[in-house]
Amino acid sequence: MTIAETGRRGDDRWAGRGQPPPGHYGPIQLIASEWTKLRTVRSTIWTLVVTVAAVIGIGALATAVTAAHWRSGGIADHIGFDPTARSLAGLFLGQISIGVLGVLTMSAEYSTGTIRSTLAAAPNRPLVLACKALVFGAVALVTSEVITFAAFLLGQDLLKGTTPYASLGQPGVLRAVAGAGLVLTVVGLFALALATIIRHTAGAIAAYVGVMLVLPLILQAFPVSFQHGVIKFLPLVIAENMTATRPAVTDFGGAVLFSPWVGFLILCCYTLALLAIGATVLTRRDA
Repeated sequence: MTIAETGRRGDDRWAGRGQPPPGHYGPIQLIASEWTKLRTVRSTIWTLVVTVAAVIGIGALATAVTAAHWRSGGIADHIGFDPTARSLAGLFLGQISIGVLGVLTMSAEYSTGTIRSTLAAAPNRPLVLACKALVFGAVALVTSEVITFAAFLLGQDLLKGTTPYASLGQPGVLRAVAGAGLVLTVVGLFALALATIIRHTAGAIAAYVGVMLVLPLILQAFPVSFQHGVIKFLPLVIAENMTATRPAVTDFGGAVLFSPWVGFLILCCYTLALLAIGATVLTRRDA
């Protein structure tokens, strides 16, 4: 019997037990490994703390200031007031911090060199990326939904008695609050996909911030007609529209936007496309 035949028989024996051969991880083992890596890295804890502080803290500050100055505000401010969006004012900074965590989830392995060990144990590289995205996405989703609902409830409690406030039963409110958590999760995966393509932490963070913050500023240099045609596709605008309790099609600086769920679907398509590109690059490129 040749060595190759012996190896194949050994692999078949492990496959018959429903387990991968020694030294090779299957989906269950990869998910457990990614969970261990994510929860034992200090950057995970700190970035989640920043995300919590940003979304809840800034939302509480914004609603408290609004309540304190409500009587001295103008009529225009009162007419356009959206209590739900005000309590979610910290979502903007939360998108940055969750994006940083998404980048670090992938790029940290490249900076430390542990990606070689990961890919040696699991040669199926698209599966590695899928499991990493699944674990990160699950953590981001649970965390994001908890903090967005907490920010909303705290914000509305601060608004009561002096200003109009919202409840989850009102039209569009539950969609806005739950949608805020979904947006945070998807933009985090968006950042993870960028890090898979770029591999370097600083470069991936710069690219993410450029797409989220710099691109809208660059757009202002173009004619208004061009801005109105493009602005509705920007992730930042999609996120803001998702967390507002406005009609399905609304104005944003005079531009007609997509409905919240259509915009969110476009954001998901961006992320899935980047993950597909990341899987292709990860497969074809050396670790």
